[in-house]
Amino acid sequence: MSPTIEEVAQRSGFSTATVSRALRGLPNVAPSTREAVLRAAEELHYSIDPYASRLATGRSMTIGIVIPLVDQWFYSKVAIIAETVLNAHGYDVLRYSVTGSEGRGELLKQIATSRRVDGLIVVTVPLGRDEEELLRQTGLPVVTVETATESFPSLTCDNVAAAMAATRHLINLGHERIAIISGLSEDPMRFPIPGDRRQGYLRVLEENDIEFRPEFDVAGNFSYEGGAEAMTALLAVRQSPTAVFAFSDEMAIGAMKTIRDLGLRVPQDISVIGFDDHDVSHYVGLTTIHQPVAEYGDLAASFLLSALGDDGIEGERHRELSTRLVIRSTTGAAPT
Repeated sequence: MSPTIEEVAQRSGFSTATVSRALRGLPNVAPSTREAVLRAAEELHYSIDPYASRLATGRSMTIGIVIPLVDQWFYSKVAIIAETVLNAHGYDVLRYSVTGSEGRGELLKQIATSRRVDGLIVVTVPLGRDEEELLRQTGLPVVTVETATESFPSLTCDNVAAAMAATRHLINLGHERIAIISGLSEDPMRFPIPGDRRQGYLRVLEENDIEFRPEFDVAGNFSYEGGAEAMTALLAVRQSPTAVFAFSDEMAIGAMKTIRDLGLRVPQDISVIGFDDHDVSHYVGLTTIHQPVAEYGDLAASFLLSALGDDGIEGERHRELSTRLVIRSTTGAAPT
């Protein structure tokens, strides 16, 4: 007959709850305690049966992470960090991707009713009123990242203020012909963030009596290729821009490739600023707006663990994280 966790507890001298935490690798267990528990388990030839453990707790020990179906560094980074934290607490992670508002509703309904996950992290995907109500009624713990709701804990940053900081930086360098490489050319999900960043840009133009030129707003689809193509369109405009604010670092890097392929210099001919502070931005010298991407993943997991009673951050419903301007070598004085 296989040994039980109670026998491991008796052999080690600790409670079954402490033994369970030590065997699953969860935090808040002293190293000496964990060592004693593992030694007792080894002596008794005890091994964890994950399936039995999940049946006993009534949990799937799985968390769902919903992200847009976009091949973008931001979403991968948030998901990987959250997954690392959740794995350390004994949870597996399932990633779900959505492409549009109709697919989003069906997917969330399926997740909420299937009982496959114990909680959900929703990254950037806006929740409709019906979807929010559905998730709330099922009692499934939910944390949202980059969007705020009345029903669930959330993590956001001030995208309007961040875009204002980026635009002011360019104006302070003497630029007036400032273009933006914005979001999706077609946006069935109606993401609010590109609109917030555009609002910040327009607000600073108005503050400085700079007229907005519609031809200076080109969609880049949050990709390297999109940024490159958008820059091609901007350089074809009469009196082309002397500075470009791209709403993601991928688009900014794509724009820089086009500029250099056409024999122009960054920043002597055209300044470029991005958004996110991508892992490669430091290496290409990209001026950008740093947003706390890793912190989003870490805190989203911690907020959800709190809702599940697993030592997360307690008592918070919403946290607005800080952004900051990171000045590198891709922005400089406007050409004379």
